[in-house]
Amino acid sequence: MLTAKCKVCNVEITSSSKIQCCGCINQMVVHDDTITAKDLSKVLLINSEKNLKKEGVLSRSDLEYQENRRKRKVRKLDFEIK
Repeated sequence: MLTAKCKVCNVEITSSSKIQCCGCINQMVVHDDTITAKDLSKVLLINSEKNLKKEGVLSRSDLEYQENRRKRKVRKLDFEIK
């Protein structure tokens, strides 16, 4: 369950399968696990079951590959024009 509070009108909305709106000028909408509003800085997330990932998307081997790839030199090929 997700609970959000609109800072403009001080309405708390708990998520459900129905679409719920606060009705003020910010128009905060809560539906299942999503929150939308005209200005998200005026929305306070009170309760969330989902934890944010603290790890990156890439694994350690992927990061090492990207670092090695970044350090590669560009080879310049010389061609003779006839």
